[in-house]
Amino acid sequence: MSSSPKLRPNYTESQAQLSSMAVFLYAVICGSAVATVYFSQPLLDMMAIEFGINSSIIGTVVTVTQICYAFGLLFLVPLGDMFNPRRLVTGMIVLLTIALSIVAFASNPWFLFLGMGMVGFLAVVAQVLVALAADRAPQYRRGRTIGVVTSGIVIGILLARTFAGTLADMTGWRSVYFASAVIMISLALVFLTVTPDTKRPPSKNSYREVLRSIKDLFVQIPLLRIRGLLAFFIFSDFSILWSSMVLPMSSSPLSFSHSVIGLFGLAGVAGALAASSAGRLADRGLGQRTTGIALLLLLCSWLPIGLLLHSMWLFIIGIVMLDFAVQAIHVTNQSMILSVRPEARGRLTAGYMIFYSFGSATGAIASTWIYSWAGWFGVCMLGVLVSMIALIFWACTLKTSDCSLNNQQ
Repeated sequence: MSSSPKLRPNYTESQAQLSSMAVFLYAVICGSAVATVYFSQPLLDMMAIEFGINSSIIGTVVTVTQICYAFGLLFLVPLGDMFNPRRLVTGMIVLLTIALSIVAFASNPWFLFLGMGMVGFLAVVAQVLVALAADRAPQYRRGRTIGVVTSGIVIGILLARTFAGTLADMTGWRSVYFASAVIMISLALVFLTVTPDTKRPPSKNSYREVLRSIKDLFVQIPLLRIRGLLAFFIFSDFSILWSSMVLPMSSSPLSFSHSVIGLFGLAGVAGALAASSAGRLADRGLGQRTTGIALLLLLCSWLPIGLLLHSMWLFIIGIVMLDFAVQAIHVTNQSMILSVRPEARGRLTAGYMIFYSFGSATGAIASTWIYSWAGWFGVCMLGVLVSMIALIFWACTLKTSDCSLNNQQ
């Protein structure tokens, strides 16, 4: 196996390497950007009251944001392969700041929905940053760098509800988006300071050709298809837990408040932080072994999670196990995928993350439906089933993945 990825014509690896401080900043920006997609979930009742929106309709705010995020993955992230990524990221953060301001100052439901759609569409700047970090990290440290940056994304998702709910309780829901706008524009300024500008040969392909080439990447790279499906399974599991656990925790006999439920995100953060080291194992060529162990851990995590009503400490251990496993696989997936086609990292990220979006949406819908039919036990059995399918799928495609990785390098 060659020690370095085979480069395509007209592409050279960036020589502007990132400092540890820059990597940390990228993680903070990624977490802050992705968190904007999830701020609305604990604020829906406040928004409904202020704008006089029916409770059965206000939930579409979340749907609109998530759908626009998926469109952003498809139509914005591939631009990282065409344009100067430093300027692209800065421009997207500025536009995201404007979108957050529209939400913060929305005077009617139309502006609210417009702003939320823009927020979802532009929050994919986090994925552009992942590709940029992979591009500017030296090969021997690429997996570790991706691990740190993607940990920021997972932490942003987990803490978004806690941040939004706490701030809204103190100063109202609009303050959440106003504060986020201030944070994002400040991060844009720091990003420009720590990120050196490098020249990239202009793309010879049109925007339409770049979008069409995503399909070609799926055809040409079996590893992308395999790791994309693994992302679908693991983020279905992630969403099965985090979308439905509020239901038993807010009901009798637990009857926890939303603030208390939000604190459980801290347990998830611990798991995500611990799993950032999975990138180091990928750098050492141990990605497949890491994936197998993490999938086993994911399967086992549903046993303590299933004991929610019997032992809160075991439940917390289960949360840490699940988030550790999901993040470890996610980091490994991206480390392996982004090493095969350096000139197409934006498109590879976009294609891979589409599976993430579909997995998250599927897990959320399925878990809430199963809970209404079979309670928390049914939700946990669904998690076990998805984990088993993921493990079997990984084992059956192990040889194909190795061959694909060898052929692309």
